[in-house]
This record gives sequence, C-alpha cells and structure tokens, in this order.
Amino acid sequence: MNATTATHDIVVLGAGYTGMLAAIRVARRTRKLDTRVTLVNPSARFTERLRMHQIAAGQELADHRIPDILAGSPVIFRQATATAIDPAARTVTLDDAGVLRYDTLVYALGSATDTSRVPGVAEHAWTLNDPRLARRFSERLTEVSAARGRVTVCGGGLTGIEAAAEIAEAHPDLAVTLVATAEPGAMMGDRARAHLNRALDRLGVERRVGVKVVKVLPAAVGLDTGENLDSDLTLWTTGVRVSPLAARAGIATDAQGLIITDSTLRSVSHPEIRAVGDAAAVTMAWGRIHGTCQSGLPTAAYAADAIARELHGKSLRPFRFGYVHQPVSLGRKDAVVQFTNADDTPKRWYLKGGAAVFYKESVSSSPVPAFKRSRKMTAQVQLSKGGRATRKTA
Repeated sequence: MNATTATHDIVVLGAGYTGMLAAIRVARRTRKLDTRVTLVNPSARFTERLRMHQIAAGQELADHRIPDILAGSPVIFRQATATAIDPAARTVTLDDAGVLRYDTLVYALGSATDTSRVPGVAEHAWTLNDPRLARRFSERLTEVSAARGRVTVCGGGLTGIEAAAEIAEAHPDLAVTLVATAEPGAMMGDRARAHLNRALDRLGVERRVGVKVVKVLPAAVGLDTGENLDSDLTLWTTGVRVSPLAARAGIATDAQGLIITDSTLRSVSHPEIRAVGDAAAVTMAWGRIHGTCQSGLPTAAYAADAIARELHGKSLRPFRFGYVHQPVSLGRKDAVVQFTNADDTPKRWYLKGGAAVFYKESVSSSPVPAFKRSRKMTAQVQLSKGGRATRKTA
C-alpha cells in the first residue's frame, strides 16, 4: 500500500485485447476495496487486431472508442504513451510529462510486426500494425487492382494466410502471391491443411514455399534464390517485436524482451508487476505459450483475478492453459478450424467450410460486447486449462 494513502493504485499499460480485459475485470473484482485502476494507451481507439486483414482488404469495421467501452466502469483512461518504468520508485513516466505511481502494474504492451530485420521492409512494405495504415493499404489495393497488378504477402503464418485469402477474394483481378519459408498451415493436420490449400487454389493465391525474402524493393521482392518477384504492393506479416520498455527498466526479460513470469504471472524479478498476453514469457509443463488471442485473454483474466484475490487476502492457484483450436478464415465465405492438443499440436478433428466460418465467428468475434458485459459481471474466459498436460509447472 502507498505510505500516504490507503488507496491501492493499479496501472495497466496497453489497451489491446489483454489490457482492456485486465483493467475492466480487476476494477470489477476490487470494486469493494479502495483501489484505483488506470488504463494507459497512446490511442483512444480500440484496435481489433484479429480483424486487421479485413480492413486491409477494404472492409469497414466499427470504430470503437476506449472511453465508450469503459463507460460505467471505474477505470480511469489516460491517453498517453509510457516512456519509462522505474521499478524501484514504482512509477511510470508518460510522454505527456505525467508520472503515474503504482502499487501493482499490469504490463500488457502487445507485439507488432518486426520490420527491422530484412532490408527494405520498413521503407517499401506495408504491415497490419495500425488500422490507419491498413486503411491506406486498402486504398492502394483498389488502385493496383484496377491496373490488374501484383500483390505479395510475405509470411505463411495465420496472419499471412488470412490476409492473402481476404485480399484475393475481395480483389479477384489482382495476382496475389504468398511467400513463406514453410508450407502454409504446416502446424495443422493433413486434412485441414488440404482444405486450406484447396481454398487458396480456388481464390487464385499463388504460393512460393521454402524460400526466404532477403530484401524488399519499391516494386519487387528479392528472394534468397536470387529471383526478384514483381510486386506492386508488398504486405509484411512475418516476425514479431515487443516493446523494449521492460528490458530498459531492468525487469527480467527473455531474449525477445518478454517479461519472464512465475506460475502466477508475476515478474520473477519484480513481483508487483504482472505481465499478460504477448508481453509475457509464460511456460507450462508442455512448453512455452506463444502469443495469440486464444492464450492472451486467459492470461489477462487470470492476472486480474489474481490481483483481486491477493488484495482480498486469498491464496492463488498457478495459471494453467492449454490450446484448443487453430481457427483460420479463408475469405468471408470459407474457413478451417484445426482442433488441437494443449501444446497446440493437431488432433484428428477439424471443421471446414460454413461450419468453420460459424465456429470462427463465434470464438473470434469482436470482444467489445464482452468487455462491456464485464463491467457488470465476471465472465468465464478460459476455454481450457489443458487437462493433465498443465497440472505441473515446468
């Protein structure tokens, strides 16, 4: 507790999926205590990261404002960028010259596409890091489509697959090429991957697999084979970077800059800090959790509940999580869902077509309604604790 006041200050950095849920949920769970929850984010707009590929393809999505989502909640919104953390003083410095003191800090600064590792990416490629950039990309896409030009999507992960399919479906006059070092959908089972490939074939998406992009030029993509692929527009979806804020503050991080956590998502070096989502290095008995919305929201819910339980003087059980599925949209009319073991390896079962579209929309729809419901009730978030695979920590 603060030495001069009984109020317990909880500061949440980042208002993405995890930060927003953590702030609203911890405010709800500590409403009968003397707490103050402050949510810090550079923009007043809530960005639906899972739907950025739809914006890039030219679709209009709702403009959700963070103050509107928080309305009716005691959470205080501070529109600013955190520029420094002082763990000894327990303060966060903001770019508006403000300083916030915290008793508990929730570090929810998510990840973004890394444009620094390959020459020319930062200068000549587009990313899905920002909805404004995605909207400008969609405008250029329309121009290139009118000229029957070429678009290259770099990266064969789920984001690259979804973006390539969405673009090809929305702009059939475009020549869309997906470049990947590994086969798209390699993490899926054979049948699910076969459906994915049939869908990409139907949409006319050409694949260049087993090659690496070594440079991006104004109108081409250079491969490690020595080839240059003509590209009027290049979308970069591979590689991830996180905020350097934690590492700069001396908080224990891994080689990528993620905060190393214990079994209750506390920082191993500064237990008053909890890390969630893409910002946290979380290890289960089966291995390391990788950053997805599927795993991020459970970490946020757990962190909020853990903070509340501690303030109420209650004990904690370790965080447990296991993966359930890999849902992938293939345009607006098709999808594939691979069901998985706790460690994200594929099970036998999968969905495709209309059933997969319905399922994916059910589990990956806008989180805003759920956030608003969470202002008045504590909702179940976690799909699975992983069963026996997560009963012992690594």
